[in-house]
Amino acid sequence: MARFSFRLPDIGEGISEAEIVAWHVAIGDRVEEDARIADMMTDKATVEMESPVAGIVIELAGEPGDSIPIGSTLVVIETEAETESDTVVAENPGVEVATDATPACLTPPEADGAASTLPTRTPAKAGAQSGDAREESAAPATTTNDAGPRPSPGYEEGQGHKHPILASPAVRARARDLGIDLSQVRTETDRVRHSDLDAHLRYGQSQGYHAPHASRARDDQPVKVIGMRRRIADNMAASKRHIPHFTYVEEVEVTALEAMRADLNANRGDRPKLTLLPLFIAALCRTLPDFPMLNARYDDEAGVVTRHGRVHMGMATQTDAGLMVPVLRDAQDKNVWQLAAEITRLAEAARTGKARSEELSGGTITVTSLGPLGGIATTPVINRPEVAIVGPNRIVERPVFVNDGRGGDIIRRAKLMNVSISCDHRVVDGWDAASFVQALKKLLETPVLLFAD
Repeated sequence: MARFSFRLPDIGEGISEAEIVAWHVAIGDRVEEDARIADMMTDKATVEMESPVAGIVIELAGEPGDSIPIGSTLVVIETEAETESDTVVAENPGVEVATDATPACLTPPEADGAASTLPTRTPAKAGAQSGDAREESAAPATTTNDAGPRPSPGYEEGQGHKHPILASPAVRARARDLGIDLSQVRTETDRVRHSDLDAHLRYGQSQGYHAPHASRARDDQPVKVIGMRRRIADNMAASKRHIPHFTYVEEVEVTALEAMRADLNANRGDRPKLTLLPLFIAALCRTLPDFPMLNARYDDEAGVVTRHGRVHMGMATQTDAGLMVPVLRDAQDKNVWQLAAEITRLAEAARTGKARSEELSGGTITVTSLGPLGGIATTPVINRPEVAIVGPNRIVERPVFVNDGRGGDIIRRAKLMNVSISCDHRVVDGWDAASFVQALKKLLETPVLLFAD
């Protein structure tokens, strides 16, 4: 037998270690060549590891959440290949082959030549076996219970009772669903009935009244914070720890914007359907050139703020794995239809785990939107090292007073939405943030300006 030691390959430039997100195999499993064995996460992406050989898994590098260095052993697989030398370097990089000269599963013969009558126990990591040892360990050991016969199925021995507890299948099923131990139910006869269950539920063996239903309490469940969730936790903690946030919120009327969006969708042809987000991003891109301090990244260690001439728009996207921020590059050069198509593509890539590492980094400002779940206002957390994050909130309809042109007021229905912006107060002043949102508000309330040169 031969052992293949699969070493974690170099899976990204500048990557020194990777975190185990999930194992797709366990010790003792048989894997085929090119089968998935693990998901590994780096700072940039999640990478699937595939087995270079077929065989039995005998060692794993660690548990989900553990980090292992590049080049260290990820998994050891025992194969049926035979090698003549003690150590052979496999063709695949990062894989070693070594001959198992003394398999742990073999039991040495006894000195006197007498055969042992006890079955051989195989260590948990022994993997596949060979020769007579494999046949011997494969044979199940037969054990007998000399203490006496086991209780017949369908009967239970209550605590302190030497006789079986009698109950109909319906009563047993109900007790099982309610989580009741029949041995704790008092009965005046030799059989537990539904009325006895009712009395037990109400009075709990004379220990006080209990509601006539099963407890809704659930067991506590410890959840290990690993993979994407740990990355999110680290990034959010670093952002709040290092950045003095401030948030500014303004109300914007989007009645005209929503009417224009409906007209555009009615005449879109084969182009993608417009949501509010591409129109909102288009307005951001038109406003940012006058406020370069917002489209920036701050290197607090070097003390340098880089104001970017291009808008690489990060989009906070909820996925099954957690919050991800794919980046829509050169948003300033795209029209609303191109923005809508790219938003859909990037969101789908993030949700399916197919986003490339370069699509998840390099943003200059981020937009966050909860869509129809959006609340009245949000205080979003900045995506460090960016210095600002902007978010539209839920659209609501309310009556508003407007001037009728004759010195009076009239009431009409309006669609209103709050816009939130969080900024890094080290490099952005409150006046700058408020002025930016007011300029953005003008574009959103007069949407024809979005298409003016």
